[in-house]
Amino acid sequence: MKFNILNSTRVDSPFLSLTLLITGIIILSLQDALIKLIALETSFWQLQLIRSFFNLIFLLLLASVIKKKYLLVPSNWKPVFLRATFMVCCMFCFFAGAPILSISQMAAGLYTFPLFVTILAVIVSKEKIGFWRVLALTIGAFGAALVLEPWGNDFKIMQILPVLAGFFYACNIIMIRKFCRNESPMSLTFAVGIMFFISGLFGIVLLEFFINVNQHDIDTQFISNGWPKLTFFIFLFAIFCSILNVIGNLSLSKAYQNADSSWLAPIDYSYLLFACFWSKVIFNVWPSTTNFIGILLIASAGILTAYREKIKKR
Repeated sequence: MKFNILNSTRVDSPFLSLTLLITGIIILSLQDALIKLIALETSFWQLQLIRSFFNLIFLLLLASVIKKKYLLVPSNWKPVFLRATFMVCCMFCFFAGAPILSISQMAAGLYTFPLFVTILAVIVSKEKIGFWRVLALTIGAFGAALVLEPWGNDFKIMQILPVLAGFFYACNIIMIRKFCRNESPMSLTFAVGIMFFISGLFGIVLLEFFINVNQHDIDTQFISNGWPKLTFFIFLFAIFCSILNVIGNLSLSKAYQNADSSWLAPIDYSYLLFACFWSKVIFNVWPSTTNFIGILLIASAGILTAYREKIKKR
């Protein structure tokens, strides 16, 4: 059977999904680590604007080359752009604490999303929570606590934001599985690019002309600056991140369309391992024993949830 990463799909293909998922995870985990690396040289809004602009350009060029511009247009724009809005919120919460959090802490917070998927399933779909789901929620919550260490003397509220990123990412997963399964990966990625561009522009205008905040506080500098001085290096860096972002997100979108999410979830947690790997390679920082145990517990909770979901569907 022939597959095209750019088209929508209605047939499950586990092997293709596995390949695309791992590819996307490696690329996006590298991108996230690189953004943390230069967080104090730019701002979230500046990077968001430039990166998303080139995302849109690359997608338009790609659609023109393959002569399939219709793939950029969603068949049902409301859920697609709602999902894109959730991704904007997710990225803001994920990167807001980049200057002070390790990449492994950021990743661990994000990967609490299966816990939120369970909670949202109860609220939205009125699903019942059984023993195993409660156990997974408890394990995941305990793991998140070990990573964030809220009892520490140096705990800061910014450390909670990656967990909020996990919540918004859970909203994204629900949207893509329930309402966007038959949309092309290009339309999903293009919609995210549009919302990223709008949010970047909005943040810059707001911070530069209407809100006066302390732009020298290292804790919030990445999100409190609107448009810092743009160097040629940062410009090229944003373009490079744009390329990584487009390839990574196209891969992930196609992966989750091609196979059941409960089958992919355990592999998805390899992001935590790659986050630790890039943290060591780029920052020479390895998670503490407590943090590492927390990461393992979060991964275990997600895998347990996915396993129980798979059994439930049999």
